[in-house]
Amino acid sequence: MNRTLRGHILALFTVVVWGTTFIVSKVLLRTFTPTEIILFRFSLGYLALWLAAPRAMKVRQRKHELYFAAAGLFGITLYFMGESLALKYTQASNVGVIIATVPFFTALVNRVIFNDERLTGRFYAGFAVAMVGVVLITFGGASGFAVNPVGDLLAVVAAIMWAFYSAALKKLGESYPVLESTRRMFFYGLLFLIPVVLFLRPEFHFDALALPQHWGGFVYLGLVPSAMCYVTWNTAQRFIGTTSTSNYIYLDPVVTVVASVLLLNENITLWSAAGTVLALLGLVISQNRSK
Repeated sequence: MNRTLRGHILALFTVVVWGTTFIVSKVLLRTFTPTEIILFRFSLGYLALWLAAPRAMKVRQRKHELYFAAAGLFGITLYFMGESLALKYTQASNVGVIIATVPFFTALVNRVIFNDERLTGRFYAGFAVAMVGVVLITFGGASGFAVNPVGDLLAVVAAIMWAFYSAALKKLGESYPVLESTRRMFFYGLLFLIPVVLFLRPEFHFDALALPQHWGGFVYLGLVPSAMCYVTWNTAQRFIGTTSTSNYIYLDPVVTVVASVLLLNENITLWSAAGTVLALLGLVISQNRSK
């Protein structure tokens, strides 16, 4: 199997798995705080990566340490704080659709930081259509236009944070083994989470971990979407590039919306459905963005 095909398969697998995490996180948020979920999830993932690759990694250049720190800050601490808080205020299906705008923000960040391919009118037209869709999703919930948009706006912030995470990965390139480099990003993500824990002082519901649906949810989030899928995603980005890998996030809403309706009994209103269609249509329109 050639490198390109492996990259596409890994990206597809990762996005399908990540599409289910909104559902699991939504269930855990009924008992645990966003800070608890992130801390438990990535601590478990960090330990799993140590067991998978029990060897220290030496950073070759000082600036690479900054890129690892940036990846941990944007791709773990800030992204997941935004996503988890968003899930407290809005439906999992909304978050799934809005996070699908990541390729837009990734393209914009790559253009600004790396002077990548020129963004054409097609890209901006698609972006405008998708943003109209996001607005409909945000204000078109179960009670018409009376919903609180805080959760949906937090999901947009999370999408922007992921774009900066992708930029940090691109800066690192293929300089380090993927398991060890992913573990180092997890370390910084947990490190930057410490001030949040000290400030918010969560209660830590350790007794609730005894319930199968709770410890099972954390084991799943820590081992599969975190430890395994960050590795598969980072590998896919090395094989097929940042932009091509990010494009697979377009499939996230499909997985999340179907799962949220089947497992969480969430309602999809006419406005939300229209917004979902427009968001996906905008993403398709912008696909051919290079001149």
